[in-house]
Amino acid sequence: MNKNGAVQTFTTHRLDLRGWRTSDVTAHFDIYSRWEVAQFLGARPRALESPDESRGALERLSSLNHPLYGVWAIVPHGLATPVGSVLLKELPASGPEPLQPSGEVEIGWHLHPDAQGQGYATEAAARIMEHGWAGGLAEILAVTHLGNTASQAVCRRLGMEHRGATGRYYNVDCELYGITREPPPSRR
Repeated sequence: MNKNGAVQTFTTHRLDLRGWRTSDVTAHFDIYSRWEVAQFLGARPRALESPDESRGALERLSSLNHPLYGVWAIVPHGLATPVGSVLLKELPASGPEPLQPSGEVEIGWHLHPDAQGQGYATEAAARIMEHGWAGGLAEILAVTHLGNTASQAVCRRLGMEHRGATGRYYNVDCELYGITREPPPSRR
């Protein structure tokens, strides 16, 4: 997190990863109003129906205040408009609503259909995983919809191990992937 409470900004070879802004409402709505994106989100997927829903989501995102976790807009260099999101946050455990944190951390991504297949999810997630390791995380998980083979491929490209199907998170059955950081060698 930077001094003004927003998520820290990161740069990769092709991408800027920055906090979502309230001025990004058109791009946010264009991404999350599409069933191709929304179908893989949560136990009761639903595409956004109005820009007002995006405004509310962006206001909630801008109020997040955590030194490690966040939701970053993925912006290819040379563009001003986000093409997706990458997130690092606590995984909610399945159970009664409202869902409670599981104590485990997930990485995730959502991309506009026009931005899929270009390696943006892998590049953005790899950078945010570096941020997580630098922040002291020992393990990062990813959960994907059972049929989301594209995200499962991203998990494998990130070096994540497939751990099987599970219903432990979000009150939905999903494929679980994980990666554990090797502890640094001890100095003697």
